[in-house]
Amino acid sequence: MSKENFKTKLTELENLPQELVKAPSQPVDVTVQEAEDLFIWAQEDKKVLIGIGLDWDNYVLDLPVRTGACRYAQAIWNKERYGREEAARAWKEESPKAHAFRDDLLADMRFAFRKRPDLLARVRSIAGGDGNADMIQDLMDIGVLGRANPTEFGAIDYDLSRFDLAEQKSDCLAELLARANGATLDNSKAKDIRDRAFTHLKEAMDEIRETGKYAFRKDPERYKGYISRYRRR
Repeated sequence: MSKENFKTKLTELENLPQELVKAPSQPVDVTVQEAEDLFIWAQEDKKVLIGIGLDWDNYVLDLPVRTGACRYAQAIWNKERYGREEAARAWKEESPKAHAFRDDLLADMRFAFRKRPDLLARVRSIAGGDGNADMIQDLMDIGVLGRANPTEFGAIDYDLSRFDLAEQKSDCLAELLARANGATLDNSKAKDIRDRAFTHLKEAMDEIRETGKYAFRKDPERYKGYISRYRRR
């Protein structure tokens, strides 16, 4: 049902003005549960709430749809976020190994090309930069240069498959780094939609609560149902 709610609301969520969109101010699972509780609580007060101007259809009847959409949007974001966090951990583990592999390959090339100034100049050019992105490009350049000059490596009985491995690592590491960077940028489409779904849900909850708190400001037993238990803690 949450998936259907999400599909129903997606266009509306995408059209929310950016300046209104806020990141969750409390845990989403807590908010979703409070929304479900609020929907049940408000039923008993329908006449009173409508009587002082609450748009019942737009806020109360729509509340379960907003709740389901938010729950599903959070699930999508969690799936993507945890995938990114796993990528960040994997990158932290693989990056030092990849840098060391690149350095070893460069040392191999310097030895194999020691009598070829033209090729040594190419090696110096490859080795010139630093940083993760440069290392990834270096592995690709090393692979291409190494496989293009088998004679020099044959003379030292070198395993040419290492150059294939360098290119493979370059491709894999590029993808891994992109995913790992996403874990820190925190600006994915999934997060944006989750924030929009939370904003949309909170709009209805705030309207219902504010109306309920006003209507039952002198009735503690009904008033308490319009207060966030999370905020009250």
